[in-house]
Amino acid sequence: QVQLVESGGGLVQPGGSLRLSCAASGSIFSTYAMGWYRQAPGKQREFVARVTRYGGTNYADSVKGRFTISRDNAKNVVYLQMNSLKPEDTAVYYCNAVSGSGPVGNWGQGTQVTVSS
Repeated sequence: QVQLVESGGGLVQPGGSLRLSCAASGSIFSTYAMGWYRQAPGKQREFVARVTRYGGTNYADSVKGRFTISRDNAKNVVYLQMNSLKPEDTAVYYCNAVSGSGPVGNWGQGTQVTVSS
């Protein structure tokens, strides 16, 4: 059973930065790409960023140039560095393993990111 534990969220002013972490247990981390998703109040969960096992990345247009995803394969941790945060980035952020069909496995609790002055 895969467990995903997100951390690092919080309250930050517009223009600020946060770094999210996601610790994954089980073999899923070494098998799949890993991705970050987010869900804002009243909206569906949406893709944010993805990193392959070999470090290749892709991003949603809304975060491109501001967010950076990375992974530490030795520690089974995936990170999301978020810079130049905007109020519209406010959401609960989740990580998950990602296949060609989309996210796999159960969702964790997520971590709340609030961007507000």
